[in-house]
Amino acid sequence: MATYALQIAGLVLGGVGMVGTVAVTVMPQWRVSAFIGSNIVVFENLWEGLWMSCMRHANIRMQCKIYDSLLALSPDLQAARGLMCAASVLAFLAFMTAVLGMQCTRCAGDDETVKGHLLLTAGVLFIITGLVVLIPVSWVANSIIRDFYNPIVDIAQKRELGEALYIGWTTALVLIVGGMLFCCVSCCHEKSSSYRYSIPSHRTTQKSYHTAKKSPSVYSRSQYV
Repeated sequence: MATYALQIAGLVLGGVGMVGTVAVTVMPQWRVSAFIGSNIVVFENLWEGLWMSCMRHANIRMQCKIYDSLLALSPDLQAARGLMCAASVLAFLAFMTAVLGMQCTRCAGDDETVKGHLLLTAGVLFIITGLVVLIPVSWVANSIIRDFYNPIVDIAQKRELGEALYIGWTTALVLIVGGMLFCCVSCCHEKSSSYRYSIPSHRTTQKSYHTAKKSPSVYSRSQYV
């Protein structure tokens, strides 16, 4: 029962992580405008994401424009595009693998060893996905902080951390925790399987004892003759 509860918890965390990964990938709030110094035009908010930039006027109307060129982006955003797309695919594969390895599913049969391997694979994929999400989010955040405190950078070009980065950090943590749960479930499966096959049952031991007692050996028969 405890193993099944861990599987459900890992699947829920993995599903939340998968949705969060896709959401962070498409969200435009990676970089937001910083209202510092002379840049006090607070009725205009500038959002910069991986695919587009948006301008929001006085919380009423928002205009978004897709980037014209990939090469025109900064290196951190270029790398973040590829890594987040890869993370979305990995999260989906990990989630489907976890579903196949669940105790309540019969797609992979009733072999507990096969299901344990599937859960271990799903756990490793979730952990890798969490690390892949963590790399671009931290990279972009580091670039924003470095430029913010750089006196050479113009005030109008300085940005602050957007909501997508905070969601990305949370998503990475959720994915890693979900992957660790699946790895723990897989280890429990392996330990229970090895214990089950290494110790014979009490009934089998008694049956073999009575069989050996009822059938005397050939040597004992020859003595009676």
